[in-house]
Amino acid sequence: MSIEHFLDNSISSWMAGVGKHSDIVMSTRIRLARNLNGYRFPLAFTEDEAHKIDQSVSATLLDASDELQMQFSSIHIKDVSELSRQVLVEKHLISPKLANSPMTGSVLLSNDESVSVMVNEEDHIRIQCLFPGLQIQEAYAQADVLDRVLDKELSYAFDEQFGYLTSCPTNTGTGLRASVMMHLPALTMTKQMNRIVTIISRLGMVVRGIYGEGSEALGNVYQVSNQTTLGKSEEDILADLQSITEQIIQKEREARDALLKHSANTLEDRLYRSLGTLSFARIMATDEAARCLSDVRLGIDIGLIEDVDVSILNECMVFMQPGFLQKYAGTSLNTSERDMFRAKLLRERLQKEEKQKTKGEESE
Repeated sequence: MSIEHFLDNSISSWMAGVGKHSDIVMSTRIRLARNLNGYRFPLAFTEDEAHKIDQSVSATLLDASDELQMQFSSIHIKDVSELSRQVLVEKHLISPKLANSPMTGSVLLSNDESVSVMVNEEDHIRIQCLFPGLQIQEAYAQADVLDRVLDKELSYAFDEQFGYLTSCPTNTGTGLRASVMMHLPALTMTKQMNRIVTIISRLGMVVRGIYGEGSEALGNVYQVSNQTTLGKSEEDILADLQSITEQIIQKEREARDALLKHSANTLEDRLYRSLGTLSFARIMATDEAARCLSDVRLGIDIGLIEDVDVSILNECMVFMQPGFLQKYAGTSLNTSERDMFRAKLLRERLQKEEKQKTKGEESE
């Protein structure tokens, strides 16, 4: 498939699926970091080494399509415009590090975008599998299949004592980073997140923003992932994340129930004000749009707002970002222009949804 297939749609087809606890857990991601023997790691390798690694990894995966029962499209990052790279980052298909790398690198994407394999990012190989909802074991099983196929044809940098060797020591060992993206508006509103983040960090986990390390929790969306990769087995890491995630889900549900019990009118007013802002505002910055979308999503999840499909919010959450806005506009936009264009797109998307519902009701 051409890169346009992956750039034109704000929603990846894997997002259409439903996973467990999808009212709170938006997605599950498994990432495996691997490097090859016989080459320096990306922090020190040459362009010639980067080119050979790229060819070797890409050929192995493309040749294994039948065995994997999965078709891949290979995209060379240097052949992609800066704006298109930004869109791929906003869809979580590549990392900012690969997007900005001066060396030869690629991403191999499955047609439904649930699997991406980055070549020559921080490590030679980064396998990433994304599943909707809470599906830690399922996502890991998919990543493990890909890992075994690559391991059969390529020689990994592996040490009997330390495990898989990586560019950053924090990934050495299993090379596994398992994470869940969670929508936690009630815990944020009731000011419990700081305490929960502190507790989670003591248990070997870390909480990050929507784009991973260093990013903010835009729209009350948090990533919870393992911090430790050395000294624990893959099974233990996955079990710990599953347990902590289920406890956070329980806390979020309790906080939602408490808000409904003690502040129902105030909460309903806030959620509908946000729906009104999304429907009629003429200027909207990213953080305001994310906050309003979070409020409306919460309203849908707790049954206070019934006329908006949550899939529309997923779409809005992606296309409100700077890269997508400029792709839709067909030109570069400054900050003020993006804020106006964002408000326009959000209004039009919600109005389109309203018109479709009205038309459906009239035809019944």
